[in-house]
Amino acid sequence: MVRVPRILDHGPDFILLEQLDLKRNGDWGALAQMLANLHRTAGPRYGWHRDNFIGATPQVNTWRDDWATFFLECRIQPQLALAQKNGFSIPFSRNDFLDGHKPSASLLHGDLWSGNAGFIDEGPVIFDPAVYYGDRETDLAMTELFGGFPPEFYSSYRKVYPLDAGYEQRKHFYNLYHLLNHLNIFGAGYLAQVQRTLGLLDAF
Repeated sequence: MVRVPRILDHGPDFILLEQLDLKRNGDWGALAQMLANLHRTAGPRYGWHRDNFIGATPQVNTWRDDWATFFLECRIQPQLALAQKNGFSIPFSRNDFLDGHKPSASLLHGDLWSGNAGFIDEGPVIFDPAVYYGDRETDLAMTELFGGFPPEFYSSYRKVYPLDAGYEQRKHFYNLYHLLNHLNIFGAGYLAQVQRTLGLLDAF
């Protein structure tokens, strides 16, 4: 079971959730197992039945049969176009990072940083998702991007659901999406991190 805040009420322009007494630390192994169980929920294709948001940015979820095509066309390209509109020139044209990588279409949280996970007395909770079906590695990659998840979390996850070879390279490409999004939302303070990530990708 994946524990999320319960919906108490909702309407056209609001949602009311239960109040939880969240703690920052708890059973990280249980959180890893909960995430692995979420990732074992398989989708029909890559995407979602509607578009949604990643933070304040619209997120395109048009169904695709090929993961590399989905991630390039529905994740990276829209962020690059938005960055250009916002006055940032991002020299990126490679589209071969996911060649040959054909992951299962897993149900994803989609925005899994430490601020979107916590613990209550009964166990771990996740919230504020940007949900879609895609490569489960994208969730794991984002947990590494801004820190906050201890080694126990990763060892527990890999024990119950090992990652495929090549994750250590792909995670930088996956996190480029979130860094571009932060650049587009918060501005030039994220440009150096975007550039460092592009440099890492060029080295592969």
